[in-house]
Amino acid sequence: MESVNTFELIPAIDLKGGHCVRLKQGRMDDATDYGDDPAAMAAHWQTLGAKRLHVVDLDGAFAGKPANREAIRAICSEMHIPVQLGGGLRDLSMIEATLNLGIQRVILGSVAVSNPSLVEQACKAFPGQICVGIDARGGMVAVHGWDDVTDVTAVDLARKFENAGVSAIIYTDIARDGMLTGPNIEETVNLAQAISIPVIVSGGVAKMDDVTACAVHVADGICGAITGRAIYEGAIDFAEAMRILK
Repeated sequence: MESVNTFELIPAIDLKGGHCVRLKQGRMDDATDYGDDPAAMAAHWQTLGAKRLHVVDLDGAFAGKPANREAIRAICSEMHIPVQLGGGLRDLSMIEATLNLGIQRVILGSVAVSNPSLVEQACKAFPGQICVGIDARGGMVAVHGWDDVTDVTAVDLARKFENAGVSAIIYTDIARDGMLTGPNIEETVNLAQAISIPVIVSGGVAKMDDVTACAVHVADGICGAITGRAIYEGAIDFAEAMRILK
């Protein structure tokens, strides 16, 4: 466990066919469309006080290679805050090309399970710019767009990267993602306490109480929470949330 000093509420932009969408439980056939100008949406959250932006290339995640390059480039051109991106990154050349678009750090997900040595290589090649995304159902890691649940626990996977130089673990409880049912704080805190890498909460953040419930665990190693549907649908007033967190 590493005690962190600050807590970030991070708005999410999920890209599908160049549009900004949100999925329920990762299902591509259950997407809500929030507009065809992701760069304008990114600029909106930045204007309201975001300190970091979380972007997922959904098409890339399912195809196994980056797919929304122009939208990503457009987002980066609008941002003066760091942008982190996940989805479909499978090798060092893909990672390098993505960072060259202006992304500050990349998130390696399924590939961290199938090819953990890539995470170590990437951390050496791009220090401070690699995060690992761990998606779990019932504490067990899921891969390939969440279709396959493995027999690897989230804690065991995270521990593999203890000394690799990973900047953060983004932990998503699939059952809660996009459902506005509240995050799985207990499981996320258990993970954060078991490792020395800072952990970001993802999935289910539905109201301001969820945000503050995550933020009180900074000393346990929770460094942030990602929010999507709640800020798009007004359940959380993002600007007000940023003021409260100050």
